[in-house]
Amino acid sequence: MKTILCAKSVHKVYGTNDHLYRALEDINLEISEGEFIGIMGPSGAGKTTLLNIFSTIDTPSSGEIIIADQNIIAMEEEQLSDFRRNKLGFIFQDYNLLDTLTVKENILLPLALSKVPAKEIEKRVQEMADTFGIREILDKYPYQISGGQKQRTAASRAIVTNPSLILADEPTGALDSKSATSLLENLAALNKQNKSTIMMVTHDAFAASFCQRIVLIKDGCVFSELHKKQHSRERFFQEIIAALSSFGGSDS
Repeated sequence: MKTILCAKSVHKVYGTNDHLYRALEDINLEISEGEFIGIMGPSGAGKTTLLNIFSTIDTPSSGEIIIADQNIIAMEEEQLSDFRRNKLGFIFQDYNLLDTLTVKENILLPLALSKVPAKEIEKRVQEMADTFGIREILDKYPYQISGGQKQRTAASRAIVTNPSLILADEPTGALDSKSATSLLENLAALNKQNKSTIMMVTHDAFAASFCQRIVLIKDGCVFSELHKKQHSRERFFQEIIAALSSFGGSDS
């Protein structure tokens, strides 16, 4: 199976020699094409730092990171900007939608920026609207729709470019349980049907139970891994709860 992300000996250190803070220490991680992987751990474990580095927002102090066969550490800023737009999709907790654009315009924005032909844009937007069940709100503005609909719009925007890797940062954090379940079911279906590769940072064991593999991080290091295998989601949820309790409870 093709490797989408390969991180080798990734370290991240902040501060000076007198006051060093090691946010990440010797992280080695591979994500295969079509995987739905969760990153979990206590507060301060390094989850957000790792996400920021993989999303090219931050850079590691040392190590190697290959995403979609490209060395992101060796890229100049202009190359990184193109890489982000063409190869990565982002789903944030706070949606990051543009209030002056309709739902449809928010979704198609990255395609327009990449100068995709209008006919293809229309086709892809309609596909995303069907996937996430938001066809009836395409002409509405963000202030006119619910939090769950906003997050499904944000997910549509992230995925409409067919990115090599989708990075989700606490995507259910601002949603009620019904909206969260709907979004997670949509992401799981997308992963299964389209072989979309998703890495989700979450503190929520319920959200994590939709993943195929969980990487647990503690004190900036990979602590352990959990694999869903053929288990039911309910059983995997219980395994995640047990693993989180082994280092002092879930991240809150």
